[in-house]
Amino acid sequence: MGLQFQVSGRPKWMQWTGWGMTGLMIAFLLFDSVSKLVLEQHVVEATTKIGYPLDVIRPLGIICLACTMLYAIPRTSILGAILLTAYLGGAVASKVRIEDPLISSVLFGVYFGILVWGGLYLRDERLRALIPLSRD
Repeated sequence: MGLQFQVSGRPKWMQWTGWGMTGLMIAFLLFDSVSKLVLEQHVVEATTKIGYPLDVIRPLGIICLACTMLYAIPRTSILGAILLTAYLGGAVASKVRIEDPLISSVLFGVYFGILVWGGLYLRDERLRALIPLSRD
C-alpha cells in the first residue's frame, strides 16, 4: 500500500517536504542577499555590529546570492549546499568571535545549514545514496 505513494523509489512526502524546506531556505537566502545588496538599514547595523566594514556588505550579498542560485538549480544544488555551508560557517564564526548567545544567535547558521541539507537530502536520491542514514 505504501508503494503507491512513491515517486522514483521515494515516498511523495519526502519529495514535498524536501522541496518545501528548500523553497523556504531559498526565499530566506534571497531576502538576505537582496537586503545586503540594497544596504537595508537593519542589515547594515547588524553586519557592522559584528565588526564588518560597510564596504563588504554588498560583496557578501553577491556571494550569498550566487550560492543560493546554485542551490536553487537542481543540477548544481549539491555544490550550492556546500558553498552555503561555508557561507553559514563564516556567520557562525563571526558570532562566536563577538561572544553572542549560543542558542539564539551563534547556532542560527547551523540551524539554517541543517535545513539546507535536510531539504536537499529528502528530495535528492543522489545525496541519499552518497550518505545513507539507514541500512537497507
